[in-house]
Amino acid sequence: MVEWYLFLPQVRLSVGDITERARAAEASGFDGMAFIDHLEAPGLPGESIWEAMAVATWVAAKTERLRIGHLVLCDAFRHPAVLAKQAVTLSDASGGRFDLGLGSGSWPAEFTRFDVGQQDPVARVAQLGRHLALIRQYWGDETKGAAGDDAAVQLPRRNHPIPLVLGGSGRRMMELVRNHADWWNLQADHIDRLSKLAPSAGSARISVQQMIGFAHSGADPETVREVSTRRFGALGAGLVCGDAGELTQHFAGLAAQGVERFYVWFADFAKPESLHEFGETVIKPFPDAGGALR
Repeated sequence: MVEWYLFLPQVRLSVGDITERARAAEASGFDGMAFIDHLEAPGLPGESIWEAMAVATWVAAKTERLRIGHLVLCDAFRHPAVLAKQAVTLSDASGGRFDLGLGSGSWPAEFTRFDVGQQDPVARVAQLGRHLALIRQYWGDETKGAAGDDAAVQLPRRNHPIPLVLGGSGRRMMELVRNHADWWNLQADHIDRLSKLAPSAGSARISVQQMIGFAHSGADPETVREVSTRRFGALGAGLVCGDAGELTQHFAGLAAQGVERFYVWFADFAKPESLHEFGETVIKPFPDAGGALR
């Protein structure tokens, strides 16, 4: 059975708006919710954006069932010892509902503006690899450090598994996916590369980020397509528009390629009424791998 996450960048929304959408997603059958991690809104430096771990913690406190995570946290923003501690804390506080999503950083402009991180993408991926190993040490997964000495282990230990989600598509990143990830996520603007990249994910389960222009009941499909394309057409194959039947067919095609989780990104900024109808008309009747209904 596939999993459905609401992907909701915390931009142009109040914390109250985000909470409302989280509760609507939970009531509509979504399994989880994911945020972005930036110091400024990508491409929109004049817009407000809420801090990623704080907003995830708030949403976890305001929901009961949703899993909470990110696509993805930027490795450069947090020391691995701090991030390891944050992850264990949020996992325990939420009753095991936290996924740790990590990446090497996708918006170098903010590295320069805020004097954080490295511009060299190869160096960033190498650092992420070192930090992944350290996080596993802090969690007690490794008994020896990189130099062979006893590894530092943080307390308290995890009471719940913390699935590791790695996002990216480059050769070096895919190596990290094979070595560390429970889930590999393919970002929306690379979704047309799924069949080529999937074999490189090793044993990691596959998720995709998908932007949709959802033509819900009463909406004009052509208007939905026009507005969605104007806003997000740069995503190419990462944007798909249609009614419930057309979207179901699209997601079924991705599931047939081995995708087990969809991070659904709504072109209308996830209005609660859209979440409700999507849940009723796409999520609930969606067939699992065996053809049964949810």
